[in-house]
Amino acid sequence: MDWKLIATTFVSVFVAELGDKTQLATLSFASSASSKLSVFIGSAAALVATSAVAVLVGEALGRVVAPLVLQRLAGVAFVAIGAWVLVSTFRA
Repeated sequence: MDWKLIATTFVSVFVAELGDKTQLATLSFASSASSKLSVFIGSAAALVATSAVAVLVGEALGRVVAPLVLQRLAGVAFVAIGAWVLVSTFRA
């Protein structure tokens, strides 16, 4: 078990999800739901399911595309999304 990788992944996903639309949707459900536990279980199950898909797709892509290329593509995508968000906020 690679505890450093677990910690790095946890912190990265945790920070990325703070204030994310998923968290805001969960907050909205929890504010009006009679069972907060049901909202937590549904939200947690969805995050686990999407993470499982990401791991499986990542593993498959890792067999075909070099990890360094995937990291660079992800970095470019994040920068492009960030730039798009900044530009769109100034246009509004």
